[in-house]
Amino acid sequence: MDLNSPLFDRIRIKPTCDDAAASEGPVCERPGCTRPGLHRAPKGRKQEGQYWRFCVEHVREYNASYNYFAGMNDAAVQAFQKDAVIGHRPTWNMGVNRAGRGAEKPASANRDWDYVDPLGILRSAGVAPDRGGATKAEPPRPRYSAPVRKAYDVMGLEEGADAAAIKAQYKVLVKRFHPDANGGDRAFEDRLRDIIRAHDTLRAAGLC
Repeated sequence: MDLNSPLFDRIRIKPTCDDAAASEGPVCERPGCTRPGLHRAPKGRKQEGQYWRFCVEHVREYNASYNYFAGMNDAAVQAFQKDAVIGHRPTWNMGVNRAGRGAEKPASANRDWDYVDPLGILRSAGVAPDRGGATKAEPPRPRYSAPVRKAYDVMGLEEGADAAAIKAQYKVLVKRFHPDANGGDRAFEDRLRDIIRAHDTLRAAGLC
């Protein structure tokens, strides 16, 4: 069979009614226009997924004047833009049951460990601190600079001593090492100078 025969060029098939309608395609939906509506244009807000059919001239005219936010005030536009960031899907705070808060979560059983939860993340998830035999973790002690730690050591105080303790200890040490209290003996002048300098350091740090 010769596929290049000129007989194949003369074969014609009569189109059916459905084929004729399909070949014509949609007509432009602008009133008075009979050109093919080959281009889609969105119908607008609250009609998402629905489109007009226009010819190329009328779709350009429609797109030039199209405004999705027509009729919305500034607050509504800002709210729409904010929701668009998350795809207009509902969100909930972490640890919140979206079905409701009616059912209370069971209390945690006694355990041999505890935790510190300053941000409340575990508490919001229903994990309660152990009120049984476990010992609460001590809060972290403040960190002092090297000069402040040395000043505490010179004055013979524990780190974190309050202002009243610092002032009382300072008075005791000054009376003990002042030359007038030692019969004019100046052997403790260096020690007294270190105590005064340590007290000044603590005062400069706002601790007394």
